[in-house]
Amino acid sequence: MLFIFIVIAIFAVALTRKIPFKERITIFSRGAGNTNLLLMVWIFMLAGAFAASAKEMGAAGAMVDLTLHFLPAKFALTGLFLAACVTSLCMGTSVGTIVALMPIAAGLAERTEMALPMVAAAVVGGAFFGDNLSFISDTTIVATQSQGCQLSDKFRYNVRMVMPAALIVAVAYVFLGGEAADITATGAIEWWKVLPYLAVLICAACGINVLVVLTAGNILTCLTGILDGSYDLMGWIGSASQGIMGMSELILISMLAGGIFAIFSYVGGLDFIIDRMTRHIKGRAGAEWSICGLVAFANICTANNTIAILSVGDIAKRVAEQFDIDPRRSASLLDTTSCCVQGILPYGAQLLMASGLAGISAISIVPYLFYPALLGLAVIVTILFQRKTK
Repeated sequence: MLFIFIVIAIFAVALTRKIPFKERITIFSRGAGNTNLLLMVWIFMLAGAFAASAKEMGAAGAMVDLTLHFLPAKFALTGLFLAACVTSLCMGTSVGTIVALMPIAAGLAERTEMALPMVAAAVVGGAFFGDNLSFISDTTIVATQSQGCQLSDKFRYNVRMVMPAALIVAVAYVFLGGEAADITATGAIEWWKVLPYLAVLICAACGINVLVVLTAGNILTCLTGILDGSYDLMGWIGSASQGIMGMSELILISMLAGGIFAIFSYVGGLDFIIDRMTRHIKGRAGAEWSICGLVAFANICTANNTIAILSVGDIAKRVAEQFDIDPRRSASLLDTTSCCVQGILPYGAQLLMASGLAGISAISIVPYLFYPALLGLAVIVTILFQRKTK
């Protein structure tokens, strides 16, 4: 995938001939190094260091033992999905949820002999439940502010749209997880080794910033591993460094994607598409399709659902007002559609993070992303059968 993005980036810079070459490079570099991407780079590095060093000291295995001690293997898939739903709802970020739960998911998949991409997809899907609904999610905040409605009103409206999808997926995972090997914990639980993971999960559930959570997790892993004798200080540094290096491809893909979008946006590509999509709107249903199409296209270009909503929020509000669409409705359409698209993008931060921590291809996870797919179906059904909101 990295090679594909390199080729696209070269073409994007080379084909923009009306701009001097030096300026093209400046625009590309500015997009590749914007503040949102650099924040994601920090998260990638800290997550890689934490996952690798925790696995080295045996924390991942101990956490899997703890999970299997309380949860039968056949319910592990449903349990992971629900845990991701709750964590993301409390934390307000899908990336933070994936960081906290994916190492545990990878360990459970290995022990229960379930397909790793399917287990990874359960965590990713649950992560987008909270990203879509949480009061502290940046997508929810941006969607409600751009459309002029209250967070609580949007939540009550939106939850009715997506809750059936979450329930269907949770039940489906009961049956899919029923084929898991009947494995139980392998002896006494090493409580001191699960301390870093428990701390990360508890802090995440409390809504603490993901950078603070990961930093604390790395410090705890270092101290616990040294005291346990799993490694010395240099051993921890080596393990953490390997974890960071394992994230290098994801970091490069993210930065290339940011640069490509900057070039595309600078030459007016996004404005051109938005103009074409809103020029011939007919009727309320057509207006809703246009709102969804706008944010979906922006999301594909930016690989960031928050930026996508910011990019088209004002236009969506004008369309909603013109066709008498309730602000709660337009905010829900923006948020839900963006989470659906972001949830299946193999070059989005969430799938890149999940694939990096699980050690698999992001594309291999996509066929198992049932919850994001059902989010999209929920949007389609509500547009086709929605009556005018009173």
